[in-house]
Amino acid sequence: IAAIATAPGLAALTIVRLSGPKACQIASECFTGQDLTAVESHTASVGMWVGPGGDRIDRVVATVFLAPRTSTGEDVVEITCHGGDYVAALVLQSMIENGARLARPGEFTQRAFLSGKIDLAQAEAIADLIHATSERAHRTSLAAYEGHYSEQLEKLRTAILELCALAELEIDFTDEDVEFVDRAELRKLIKHALNQTDELLRSVRLGTVVREGIRVVIAGRPNAGKSTLLNSLSGRDRAIISEQPGTTRDVLEADAEFEGLRFRFTDTAGLRQSTDAIEQEGVRRAHDMIAKADLVVYVYDLVYGLTEEDLNALKETEEKATILVGNKTDLVQQHTGVGLLLSAKGGPKAVIPLVRELVKQAAEIFGNPDVSRTVMNARHKNHLRQAHEALLRAGAALDARKSPDIFSLDLHAAARELGMITGVITNETILGAIFSRFCIGK
Repeated sequence: IAAIATAPGLAALTIVRLSGPKACQIASECFTGQDLTAVESHTASVGMWVGPGGDRIDRVVATVFLAPRTSTGEDVVEITCHGGDYVAALVLQSMIENGARLARPGEFTQRAFLSGKIDLAQAEAIADLIHATSERAHRTSLAAYEGHYSEQLEKLRTAILELCALAELEIDFTDEDVEFVDRAELRKLIKHALNQTDELLRSVRLGTVVREGIRVVIAGRPNAGKSTLLNSLSGRDRAIISEQPGTTRDVLEADAEFEGLRFRFTDTAGLRQSTDAIEQEGVRRAHDMIAKADLVVYVYDLVYGLTEEDLNALKETEEKATILVGNKTDLVQQHTGVGLLLSAKGGPKAVIPLVRELVKQAAEIFGNPDVSRTVMNARHKNHLRQAHEALLRAGAALDARKSPDIFSLDLHAAARELGMITGVITNETILGAIFSRFCIGK
């Protein structure tokens, strides 16, 4: 299989990747530097790349990796040519004309999985690593790619399988009325497994915000300084600022990273009664965004203090984690008021107290567990939930003093669900869905 491994567009260099048992043979037919079928593994050679018709294409570097010490477990040749889509396309086309085929999306990673270089959770972590947009997302996906997350799951699966073995021994000796393990000890082991799956399931919420970011809605009355605050938090002029109330009528978004977490800020229309149809729609959308928010920053104008409209609007956020901000300290002599007091016009430095409070609130809401035990994948969440429910059934069967063959079935079901996460147990439909998420050259 062959594909361009680097991003399209102009660049200094482009890499075209080739993997399979005939990779060196196919590359040698186009490479004039030396016979790539005779070189040692992990060596690079410089030479001219020539098309099937003898046309000179580019002076390239051919790097050879011989199985099994390669990314896919097969022979791999990477051709580094000068950047640009046209030259890379010619190199790729010549590989195809000499016997390779165009790789499907994610097929290089799929071959790595099928050859045992990585498990399924590690393969998915590669996609998460590519799409990471914050330090926390990067560290969590890297830990999963390095196998720490899989190691935790495999230990748990092995422990459950050991319970299965004990239960099945008793099934074999049912007529002799032999108990190979104390029921209290078995109950203790199941409870321990339940605690572990429960801990992983509780990390799902954090995993979601690590991957997607924390949704923070900036709300308040018109002209309270919400748009100025958005600009200061994001460090760029994202929103139009005007002294005219009601300037923001639609939802505006900007991202920023603090303490390794991605915060997705949303500036909304000022909350007030209006007869203007467009502004009414903006206010409706503001209420919708507040309902979906992880955190709400409510901004009020220190010049007027907390008005009755502010107090009514704050009632809407009572069930949300809310940070109250008194804005425009630059316009009042006495800095008195409730909440954090600041001047959003002061730029990023002026909002540092708010940033600290955002990070603190995020930690209180989502926690800060070990990155190796943070679940970011919806598929994993589903299998963990199924495993947890199977363990609950096994525990209930044990408490009801049912025969070992009953709770053994549920223990096997729990182990099977955990195996589906790492790919110890596979399903072709699931594999196709997972690897289709990747780009063609990955």
